[in-house]
Amino acid sequence: MKIDLTDTTAGKVNKALVQGRRAIGTPAVGMVLTLVIVTDEENAYDALKAAGDASHEHPSRTLVVIKRVSRSPRDRTASRLDAEVRVGADAGSGETVILRLHGEVADHADSVVLPLLLPDAPVVVWWPVNAPLDPAKDPLGALAQRRVTDTYSSEQPVRELSARADAYTPGDTDLSWTRITPWRSMLAAALDQVVCEVKAVEVEGEEFNPSCELLAMWLADRLDVPVKRSLSAGPGLTAVRLATSEGAIALDRADGSLATLSIDGQPDRAVALKRRDTAELIAEELRRLDPDDTYASALRFGVERLNASASPATEPVPEPVLEASAPEVSPKGEPVTHAAAAPEAAAEAPTTEAAPQERPPLKKRAKAT
Repeated sequence: MKIDLTDTTAGKVNKALVQGRRAIGTPAVGMVLTLVIVTDEENAYDALKAAGDASHEHPSRTLVVIKRVSRSPRDRTASRLDAEVRVGADAGSGETVILRLHGEVADHADSVVLPLLLPDAPVVVWWPVNAPLDPAKDPLGALAQRRVTDTYSSEQPVRELSARADAYTPGDTDLSWTRITPWRSMLAAALDQVVCEVKAVEVEGEEFNPSCELLAMWLADRLDVPVKRSLSAGPGLTAVRLATSEGAIALDRADGSLATLSIDGQPDRAVALKRRDTAELIAEELRRLDPDDTYASALRFGVERLNASASPATEPVPEPVLEASAPEVSPKGEPVTHAAAAPEAAAEAPTTEAAPQERPPLKKRAKAT
């Protein structure tokens, strides 16, 4: 059932919700939370479809906030609220209200949403695109116990991770982090099968994919080892390789669906590791409303620190120039040119180049940086 309201108020929207429930014969409210989606017209359909699919697991009242851009100066000063109320089969397993805000009321969306929140129920705010830099300080984010963003939708996803770390508040989360939950579970299970010490890690995935960086930061934070970030054609994450004291462990997913888990001394195993859609990601986030301390720790590790920790293991140490050009005089005490000294420097190369090759072990060098 759909009810369209033009130039309305929050009070009239509430009355329409009660009217819709009575019309379909379900006067009781059986929702467990309020999901507020802040988006634009372009992405509203996909976000609403994902929320509707997730509502079968988490019946909720879904409020879609769409801020309409006014074209003329006169329209910018005029405030208007249009609403579309959906109940029954048109709203999944809950209720849906699409709010279109025009004019100055778009700057006060919290005053429109607040009267429509379910009483004594948690509130989750989700920004599919164009999330604020500090979700907790956003007027709508301040109403929520859980704030969901997606750095993958930003123009500079990797740089966005640093901004998320600086503004992190307990309750913040990211769908880019949710996407790697199966990877984290599989890697933890693989390490439980082998008693070993992890020495180095390589995370391979497509460029500008924040999930790859988050997985690398999680491994570096938890294992305290150098983590190398390498690029591939995708899709998404393609491989994670761990060098351990008992051999190599690799989780390779080249096609985005089926992965292969390889452990030295054991037969290779096929693992279902498909890329999940947005509805599954939102459903997972709605299962827990407490702060995610593991995400916070990985996020605060920092992309810059991740790159710095991997540099000693991946970048060659330059050869010292002073030692190679040290002989400046001949055995008779006469000055010589660099061209004349070249054969002698080449003859002494095995002794002068042996010292720089003796470097500290991989793990010790990583901790030193």
